[in-house]
Amino acid sequence: MITEKEVLNALSKVNDPELHRSLTDLKMVRDVTVHDNAVKVTIALTIQDCPLKDQIEADVYAAIIALPEVEEVDVNMTTMTDEERKAILGEPIEGSAAQYNHIKKVIAVMSGKGGVGKSLVTSILAVALAQSGYHVGVLDADITGPSIPKLFGLHGPLEGGSAGVLPLTSLAGVKVMSINLLMTEEDKPVVWRGPMIGKAITQLWGDVMWGELDYLLVDLPPGTSDASLSTMQSLPVDGIIMVTTPQSLASLIVRKAVHMAQLVGTPIIGIVENMSYYKCPDTGKQHLIFGPSHSDEVVNAARAPLLVSLPINPLITSLCDDGKVEAITLPETVELLQSFLKKVPVPIKTPKN
Repeated sequence: MITEKEVLNALSKVNDPELHRSLTDLKMVRDVTVHDNAVKVTIALTIQDCPLKDQIEADVYAAIIALPEVEEVDVNMTTMTDEERKAILGEPIEGSAAQYNHIKKVIAVMSGKGGVGKSLVTSILAVALAQSGYHVGVLDADITGPSIPKLFGLHGPLEGGSAGVLPLTSLAGVKVMSINLLMTEEDKPVVWRGPMIGKAITQLWGDVMWGELDYLLVDLPPGTSDASLSTMQSLPVDGIIMVTTPQSLASLIVRKAVHMAQLVGTPIIGIVENMSYYKCPDTGKQHLIFGPSHSDEVVNAARAPLLVSLPINPLITSLCDDGKVEAITLPETVELLQSFLKKVPVPIKTPKN
């Protein structure tokens, strides 16, 4: 049966006849519904009473009806808001980036300990959300050790918009902002004191044109010092995902972050245990490389559920090193997505293109 992804792929090859950019790139595709062999799609025109409306409608119909198994196509037309059109076409927008941004949920990913996989968890959750139709952004708040751009294979320089800096967008549609995208050399260190790091985080939040987002995931630096505190106190964080690993030592340090979050009053929505086990490809047997899990200690301290346990997988390492985090496919990712959406649901009003 025809899938929504196949329809969107077909429409990515249809250009606006005046702007000479694809309909998906211009975010003109607003809704795709597939039922049996019938496809219903909504296209948002950039201006009302567009003189090329009939041509666009005909091109959309032709692209979809040419797909195998499609027998019926219903094309509906609507019009973008002024704000949407200006953002897409780069026209001036009044006000600051903060006035332009509309972010429904801000979720911080934290651990208190380095090397547990916060950035990996942030990235795979962001990709899973984006692939499910949500508008998603990732703010890399690890100023001194940023890794999000590397995982997504993104490189600067960034471009400025009318009201702030424009984030880069990954292949899956995740908007990404990181201090590393502003550096002339990616391996150049950021040697700043705590107050400057805190200020940088608030600027990455307030001076970036995120636009309309369902979720903004904030990848926090390790520890419980200025950077994490500044983020939780200056950003409207709706909840925290705590990342831990099986070792007792990791559990101890992560519990420090749990208690910090509780002191600040930011709710913890769930725990993710990374590197829980290694599954032998030859026998299928699970090996506890780092010993038995102590995640229950973090769960009890946080009074929050275990969202998922992620395995050790050399393929994950290889894909991350190659900047292809979006190519990771794990059944545990689906489990993480479902557990997350139960805790922090946001209705999809306008499917992401």
